Amino acid sequence: MPSLILPFRALRPVEGRADDVVAPPYDVMNADEARAMAEGRPWSFLHISRPEIDLPQGTDPYAPEVYSKARENLDHMIAESILKRDDTACYYAYRLVMGEHVQTGLVAVASVDAYDINRVRKHELTRPQKEDDRVRQIEALNAQTGPVFLSYRADTVVDTILLETSKTTPDVDVTAADGVQHSLWVISDTAAIEKLTGAFDAMDAVYVADGHHRSAAASRVAHSRREQGAAGTEASHDYFLSVLFPHDQVQILDYNRVIRDLNGLDESAFLDAVAQNFVVNESADSVKPHSPAEFGMYLAGNWYHLALPPEKIPQDPVARLEVSLLGDNLIDPILGITDQRRDNRIDFVGGIRGMEGLEARVDSGEMAVAFSLYATTMEALMAVADADEIMPPKTTWFEPKLADGLISHVLD
Repeated sequence: MPSLILPFRALRPVEGRADDVVAPPYDVMNADEARAMAEGRPWSFLHISRPEIDLPQGTDPYAPEVYSKARENLDHMIAESILKRDDTACYYAYRLVMGEHVQTGLVAVASVDAYDINRVRKHELTRPQKEDDRVRQIEALNAQTGPVFLSYRADTVVDTILLETSKTTPDVDVTAADGVQHSLWVISDTAAIEKLTGAFDAMDAVYVADGHHRSAAASRVAHSRREQGAAGTEASHDYFLSVLFPHDQVQILDYNRVIRDLNGLDESAFLDAVAQNFVVNESADSVKPHSPAEFGMYLAGNWYHLALPPEKIPQDPVARLEVSLLGDNLIDPILGITDQRRDNRIDFVGGIRGMEGLEARVDSGEMAVAFSLYATTMEALMAVADADEIMPPKTTWFEPKLADGLISHVLD
């Protein structure tokens, strides 16, 4: 069995150019927002991750010329010495600082074979169109430019090396437009590399936190190249770009729900129906749950605290998730929404928008009711993945996000 992770020769901004290059992840904005972000920034990585911004407005983002433009822009940034590949294979420590939150992980390439046998464990389904898009992007660039966010159970050997490394002066230190600080340290010491590789080889599994489409696409590219006669298991295409963080440093924010109507019920009848399953108490303040199986509800200008009795909490790792508890005891039976993935009566609000974001959607009249949820824990995510089950849609909201352009993996 090949190593779970390996060092690699990263393609990254040359000294002094990281500020010009680093961009938000490709999938957190639309084309118009990407175009505005890249205006006046010729070296922004958005010209590679969202190359439709350099084509006529309205261009289909999945058109062949979009992927060709990405490759053209990448080649141009290399030719102009904005991006350069490291001479030797290294690991890289990567620290994210968002306000008071700090997390430090390891940039490496992770094994496709480990992914295929579920040693790199998943918790989410992929959508064919998005997966196909990532395959075409990798093939066009001959590189993986968007890192997969992986997590591992905190490990003393790994975490000590990362801690000691991050006490030194970083090789790259940039603060993005959203205020998140991204710092990178090159780990080239042979002994440290061997210890890190061995520590991960001793782990039972690592977990995809964010990046299911990118990891699935990398696996497809690897198998396609093997079928075409390329060497397998230890070639560059047999590994995918990853950043691995210890589970106890990862921050998952709440992922809240807003509903367009009360399914034909008036306010009084709706509250009576909710009280059949929950202990309901009106609150003078907004309700941001601080414990599992507790929820906030904002209805007609008032906040309510909802508590689900312990006997209603199942043991199944998916059924006991907060999103499942709310769905199975309220959103489905009372509001009649059985498919949260497709029903347009429901929308989702990331916890980074706060309780004010929920109030605004209801007070505007756009939505009838909002629910705040306790944030899913990494322990809950790992339990679902270990059981080889799938989380419901919109269960996790990871912050801070990894940057695009800070580091890429070229396929030899």
